[in-house]
Amino acid sequence: MNDALRAALSDTGHTTESLAERVGVDPKTVARWLTEGRIPHPRHRFTAAEALGRDVADIWPDTSRRRDPIWFRPWQEIEREAVSLRSYQSVVLPGLLQTEAYARAVLAGGGVFPRGDVERHLAARLARQGILKRDDPPQFTAVVDEAVLRRPVGGRATMHEQLRALVTACAEPHIRVHVVPSTVGAYAGLNGPFVIATSHDHRVAGYLDNQLQGQVVSDADDIAAILTAWEDVRGEALSHWQSVDLITEVAETWT
Repeated sequence: MNDALRAALSDTGHTTESLAERVGVDPKTVARWLTEGRIPHPRHRFTAAEALGRDVADIWPDTSRRRDPIWFRPWQEIEREAVSLRSYQSVVLPGLLQTEAYARAVLAGGGVFPRGDVERHLAARLARQGILKRDDPPQFTAVVDEAVLRRPVGGRATMHEQLRALVTACAEPHIRVHVVPSTVGAYAGLNGPFVIATSHDHRVAGYLDNQLQGQVVSDADDIAAILTAWEDVRGEALSHWQSVDLITEVAETWT
């Protein structure tokens, strides 16, 4: 329940219908913002907050911005505004699809963050997942290596829960997951993970991860190279529903 939004509606005399009219959305959409924890698109958040005489942060606290490392914030802004995200991962599942237990195991086991900071970064990662629950979420396509499904991150129970959650996510029309089977030999994905974001005005940016920090790239030659790598990994992967069948099958091996 978004109590801050409910209180703002009460204080201003707005109803879900009148706020929906001001923002330009269906009243059912505003109702979902109240009761389902949905996060509106940035432009809708701004318009709604303005109509209610509140700061956006008062109604939808930007906790992830405060918790993420400074070097990650440029990509976080790009990720929020993207209409399309294409992600390739060779060793772990994409952060936007991780369960809490799986994400905690990844963050704690990686040795990148001090033990005391793991929960803080975990909260930030889970908050980022809100972009896939918006009323107008980006089209999210992930390609993962089959080894990701078989690596015991967090133990058997965590892996079973994670893969079942992944199957559930795959039923959403804006989420597609493709698995590169273990029978594939050398391919472009072996050079490392990456994400490609496309904005509403067709600008493209890339994100590369490493042991120290991520790197945002927008140079035309770099983007061309990443897009070529994407075509390679996507071409080696199974179809979405073939991948869902494989994920479902592997999930049962973790029981």
